[in-house]
Amino acid sequence: MQIVETDVPARLDRLPWARFHTLVVIALGVTWILDGLEVTLAGSLAGAFKQSLHFSDAEVGMAGSFYLTGAVLGAIIFGWLTDRLGRKKLFFTTIAVYLVATAATALSWSVATFALFRFFTGAGIGGEYAAINSAIQELTPARVRGWTDLIINGSFWMGAAMGAASAIVLLNPAIISPDIGWRLAFLTGAVLALFIFLMRFWIPESPRWLMTHGRVKDAEAIVADIDEDLRRRGHVLPPANLPRLRLRMRGHTSLLEVARILFREHRQRTLVGLSLMAAQAFFYNAIFFTYALILTDFYGVPPDRVGWHILPFAAGNFLGPVMLGRLFDTVGRKPMIVFTYATSGVLLAAVGTLFARDALTATSQTIGWTVIFFFASSAASSAYLTVSETFPLEIRALAIAIFYAIGTSIGGIMGPFFFGVLIQSGSRASVFVGYLSGSVLMILAALIASRWAVAAERKPLETVAPPLASAD
Repeated sequence: MQIVETDVPARLDRLPWARFHTLVVIALGVTWILDGLEVTLAGSLAGAFKQSLHFSDAEVGMAGSFYLTGAVLGAIIFGWLTDRLGRKKLFFTTIAVYLVATAATALSWSVATFALFRFFTGAGIGGEYAAINSAIQELTPARVRGWTDLIINGSFWMGAAMGAASAIVLLNPAIISPDIGWRLAFLTGAVLALFIFLMRFWIPESPRWLMTHGRVKDAEAIVADIDEDLRRRGHVLPPANLPRLRLRMRGHTSLLEVARILFREHRQRTLVGLSLMAAQAFFYNAIFFTYALILTDFYGVPPDRVGWHILPFAAGNFLGPVMLGRLFDTVGRKPMIVFTYATSGVLLAAVGTLFARDALTATSQTIGWTVIFFFASSAASSAYLTVSETFPLEIRALAIAIFYAIGTSIGGIMGPFFFGVLIQSGSRASVFVGYLSGSVLMILAALIASRWAVAAERKPLETVAPPLASAD
């Protein structure tokens, strides 16, 4: 069996931050902006759906569950294809699926068609998670991988702010009919997706993926082009005498081998990944998909004013990863994961108690959520960081997809529907049970991470999880 040597990983990790990395972050990382836009629109426009398409509260939650179901299936299917066919082919495919489906959502005429189009929108976003997370991890220098990943995942809330701002305008009956406004809001996502699709022509295939698929010369040529571009722009690169990786060429990885790696060889890492993903999925999806319903049903906030409450919430979510992100590379992965998960759980229990006692107003409820999710945003982002850097390169995209799918199935699909039913009951005590459930899951995930999380900060991906093709 052929064995090749390459210094591609070391050359990628030695690079200074440059225009190339910024382009990667913008063209690929903007996926989370799209997801934030989609989720926020679904939440902010809930009142408009109820009026225009005659949704019940439970059907609003059900539509959120359809979106997440599509995301789960899309992640699995496209994640498997990403490891087999390459990162670049799939991040074009997934953005195209999203673009068409979200445009179709704007044309929905019933509960059934809305749920169907949301399903395919979710499928595109789920596929993006697998293809994009793996590509970004493989193109980012090790010393800033944690901070970069958290910032990118945190950009979800830039999309949330965009969704909230557009809802304020498009649901204002003085400006436009709400029945037309919510449709225009979804078309915003399609326009943004088209812009992203064009930008991605400038992003190369992952050299790390190429080298493990027998295309070492292609991988080295891409890295050489990146080096040359940096030199032309005035960057001084470290010496080229770098550690070399020996790889034994192999075919695709069978699903049986994937199962062996996840559930036997790395079962402790699998437990950490599943607990982190499931806890944050329930925490976020259950609360955020029904955010508008809490404001309208319990505080009497008009649908066209919900966006004003989401804007500060989105700001807190974005500032969390920005301000705490570097600590994941300096203080370390494990202590920061434990801190953010445990803090989020404790704060949600406290604010939930005040809600149950009717001790909050719409404004103080929003302030409470903003503080909670300042920490929870970093926690959720660290879940994606964990599952995308602690498993071998050959199964990275599929591993991300599997953890996302299982975590979202456990914590996300049932969460929005569960909360929708609790809210429809009109009982604060019932809703508090939902909040307490999310709190317990986050604290439990913190305890599991404190025992088995991997100290991956500032380490090459090949050190954290050696490739299956490694001959060393």
